[in-house]
Amino acid sequence: MKRSNRLVALTNFFVENPRKHTQFPYFVDLLNTTKASISEDMDIIDSVLQSEGLGFLKRTTGAAGGVMFIPESSKPKNMQFIDTLCKELEDPIRILPGGYLYMSDLLGDPKMVREIGRIFASAFSHLNIDVVVTVATKGIPLAYAVASFLDVPVVIVRRDPKVTEGSSVSINYVSGSSRKIQTMVLPKRSLWEGANVCIIDDFMKAGGTINGIVNLLDEFNANVTSIGVLAEADDEEEERVVEDYTSLVKISNVNIKEKSIEVHAGNLIK
Repeated sequence: MKRSNRLVALTNFFVENPRKHTQFPYFVDLLNTTKASISEDMDIIDSVLQSEGLGFLKRTTGAAGGVMFIPESSKPKNMQFIDTLCKELEDPIRILPGGYLYMSDLLGDPKMVREIGRIFASAFSHLNIDVVVTVATKGIPLAYAVASFLDVPVVIVRRDPKVTEGSSVSINYVSGSSRKIQTMVLPKRSLWEGANVCIIDDFMKAGGTINGIVNLLDEFNANVTSIGVLAEADDEEEERVVEDYTSLVKISNVNIKEKSIEVHAGNLIK
């Protein structure tokens, strides 16, 4: 196989298998070449990935030596994407009653969701995450996007138990914005004790829902290592019950009467 062909085959393998450690003999047999040629190919791929701000190849030496692709999003790419996202969300027609924003079209855009997943996965890449957790329903596409780059499963917290999921653990929590008592459930088989969890959600106002998820995960003795939200509301009248989180954008000064809104970069960009 020519080098150009090998580069395409290797790049496709790494993109399709992020964070999967693979030993060099696998590539030698797959591409019918030498270890030295594979090493040179990886030097080229690694250089291009880093120059494009897409990630890097992490190589290990020794008897069990191999390589894995670590997806990352560079800070300039993050800033450019978030700036575009802010402009999209500042459209007055997105304003909904209660100061919320219509974001379903963005959450239904595969390219947009994939880039959001890449950014969150990059921000949390240094953490030992076992599973991504979200609450039904709008956070689901974001959770799967993040999980695809971290190469971990997704667990969905629901409002009502499903008979097809077996016995479940349920808790009552107080919604941060409406102050209503609500219920959320999680099947016992969906999470193991001591799992390191990343919580992903689309919108956070006071943080009552995320706080409820944290309390539910306590029942499984799980460790919440990170919390990512696409958009947070900057409302001084609401007491925030969640403090340690990462947001892409911050929504403020929503004027329903004048149909105006301000959207700025969240705390991811520091």
